Amino acid sequence: MSAYVALSRAVYKAAVRDATTVFFTFAFPLIFLVIFALIFRNQEVADTGRGYVDYIAPGVLSWGLANAALFGVAFTLMQWRNDDLLRIIRLSPTSIWSVIGSRYVVALGIGAAQSVLFVGVAMLPVFGMRPDPTWPLSIPIMLLAVTAFLALGLIVGSAANTPEAVAAIANCIVVPMAFLSGSFYPLELMPTWLQEVSRILPMRYVNDGITYAFTGFGTMTDYLVSCAALIVFTAVFVVVGVRTFRWSNDS
Repeated sequence: MSAYVALSRAVYKAAVRDATTVFFTFAFPLIFLVIFALIFRNQEVADTGRGYVDYIAPGVLSWGLANAALFGVAFTLMQWRNDDLLRIIRLSPTSIWSVIGSRYVVALGIGAAQSVLFVGVAMLPVFGMRPDPTWPLSIPIMLLAVTAFLALGLIVGSAANTPEAVAAIANCIVVPMAFLSGSFYPLELMPTWLQEVSRILPMRYVNDGITYAFTGFGTMTDYLVSCAALIVFTAVFVVVGVRTFRWSNDS
């Protein structure tokens, strides 16, 4: 058995072992979906013929994917380092890429399951989301979203030494970013300068890409720009994450 396969199995078992964590990983975005969908139930966005849920759901899904990917890898790295598992792994012929790759494949699985469950609930008659025929374009953007925020989680997981520190740093990143990127509040209603600030935030491009895929709002150029931006963010985060990666708290 290769180191990558062994680590992937270990990460998977650790991810599903805590039923409470698994439950809220999937339930947290759904709670926000239910709240917003019920508030704006049966209301349509002017001149589109679409309900508010069609525009709200992509933003909440973007936040859910980013949140799960970032928190998941950050907590794993912090815990493994505190338990000296990373130090032990380092003594074996295992590269940093096997460690990252094992967490990545599990993050993709969680992201896929999150997305299927979320969209399925959003399409229930009580909520009434109606995906556009372009919905398959959401798959690449979701993949890039998980990749980018997992890479960002590498940085957080290397910087934090306690669960409290991980939670504090990750929340300070994800929550403001969600609001400034339009996940919970339309960018069009924000001041112009805040709309410009959102352009330096990766979640803005996740929102734009998923919204285009599910609603057709925007253009294919906007979608491709979102994909390209997320690739750039991922590359930057990976470089910084690998350079700041710590095998132990003493290094």
